[in-house]
Amino acid sequence: MSALPIRTQTSTSKMPTLSAARYGKDNVRVCKVSKDPATGIHTVTEMTVCCLLEGDIATSYTEADNSVLYASHLGAHFLAKYPHIHVANIKVVTHRWARMTVDGKPHPHSFWRDGHHTRDVEARVSRADGIRLVSAISGLSVFKSTGSAFHGFVRDEYTTLAETNDRILSTDIDCTWSWAFADVKAVEEAQAQFNKAFDDASGICIKTFAEDESASVQATMYKMCEQILDAAPGVRTVSFSLPNKHYFEIDLSWHKGYQNTGKDAEVYAPQSGPNGLIKCEVSR
Repeated sequence: MSALPIRTQTSTSKMPTLSAARYGKDNVRVCKVSKDPATGIHTVTEMTVCCLLEGDIATSYTEADNSVLYASHLGAHFLAKYPHIHVANIKVVTHRWARMTVDGKPHPHSFWRDGHHTRDVEARVSRADGIRLVSAISGLSVFKSTGSAFHGFVRDEYTTLAETNDRILSTDIDCTWSWAFADVKAVEEAQAQFNKAFDDASGICIKTFAEDESASVQATMYKMCEQILDAAPGVRTVSFSLPNKHYFEIDLSWHKGYQNTGKDAEVYAPQSGPNGLIKCEVSR
């Protein structure tokens, strides 16, 4: 009985290569209480930090070598201290603690969570490209009961949405604006711009949302972008992501002929999904 021939197979595929990797720490929570000994007034800042590093760390994944992994400090510190780290990606989320008012007076050391939106910043510190910052307002929930329309849109056989000249408009504002700097010194020199830009962006979002006779979410968000770019000359781009949180009229005519549609609508059904999601980026 003759032996079966041995077949060899030549593969033309390339060996797998680690093309991208980041490593670090997430959900690092810190809370700082600043105390003014002269007045007894305390100020609270609570943050959640994520730090991810890029560099010559491939062996940590492919050869189980952990000697080049570090994740305990932020930004430029990593690049200055460790030559094998090329980029540090930092995200800081600042949580809201507003000072309580008790008997009409601000309380010196008591605070409450007056909203779930946060002030965020992401920094990409790179040896090659300098520092790129993205500032953000995240999760600012807003609602207005009139002053919004949506009509003249493309219709096809799948369209069920009725055109309207007056509707509820509600969304969760996620707004970002970007900066670019050569180094940490340049960031420090621009420090005064950051709080102003955040305050301006917050005010613009609230005022424009409230006062704009909105032809659409798209039209309103573009107006916000234009105003933020005008208010913050150092900002390069502004981006928005706005879900359209729907509230539908309920036909209650079955109950004693109660009118609850059109101009008579007072009772609505909040919708959990699906919903529209509108995004844009506006650059100089």
